[in-house]
Amino acid sequence: MRLFRRCLIALLPVLLLIGASPIQAHPALWVSKHADSTVYLFGTVHLLPNDTDWRFPALQQALADSQTLYLELVDDDQANMAQLVIRYGLDPSHPLSSQLDKDDNAALARAAEASGLPGGSQSLQPMKPWLAALTLSVAPLMKAGFDPSQGVDKQLRSEMSARGKPVLGLETAEQQVQLLAGLSQSLQLAFLRDTLRDADKASAELSAMVDKWKQGDVDAIARLENDDMKGDAPELYQRLLVDRNKAWAKQIQVLLQRPGTVFIAVGAGHLAGPDSVQAQLAKLGISTQIR
Repeated sequence: MRLFRRCLIALLPVLLLIGASPIQAHPALWVSKHADSTVYLFGTVHLLPNDTDWRFPALQQALADSQTLYLELVDDDQANMAQLVIRYGLDPSHPLSSQLDKDDNAALARAAEASGLPGGSQSLQPMKPWLAALTLSVAPLMKAGFDPSQGVDKQLRSEMSARGKPVLGLETAEQQVQLLAGLSQSLQLAFLRDTLRDADKASAELSAMVDKWKQGDVDAIARLENDDMKGDAPELYQRLLVDRNKAWAKQIQVLLQRPGTVFIAVGAGHLAGPDSVQAQLAKLGISTQIR
């Protein structure tokens, strides 16, 4: 269930995906209109090399026309995230090693060493399984030199803020962390074991997804990002993808009742597949067109 790891990482925009090659990108962009209201929908990845060119004229025009930017969350500053990790991600009274068997602990030690974590696997011991899995998923990418400040959402936020336009969140950081912290113990451990098993494949798998994003290949994104989780863990798929897409569609429905133009940027997996935000909007009688 290797995509289990990818879909969970997608919950934390400060910790997601990489791209590999400096090529011209043309990600998918949608628009929905009602009376004098316009909403743009744009799928993002949250960690990119600093030489990735992903802008194109229609996107730039949509940004220029928009009065407000909505991201998945905006309260992801370091201080807030640290407090949330302490509150929801640590359990020193139940060391991680006590929840794993001998083979899993050996794999944990190898993964921590390969990731270059200060303190090795000992630094993971106070963490709950979901946080340890995220840490081990992201650390190798950071070690490889990929810059979170180059994430698409970060760049959009900086650009719109510089123009004096408000940037708002569809969710809060606490809501996103609670989705992970609220997983059952068995699912958290499955997440961690999945990460340990496929640690050496993570960069290649994530790079493949980002390449499809650059091409605007929405069908491929759905296959890579959503299909495995839907088949292997339907309850998780419902909770992490479908329910959130439904909630966002309802927020967009409200926005379309107000005059003006809004730009919404969320993880690319949310705008792909049969349960996408666009599909949830269609159920509300709202159509979207790709630009």
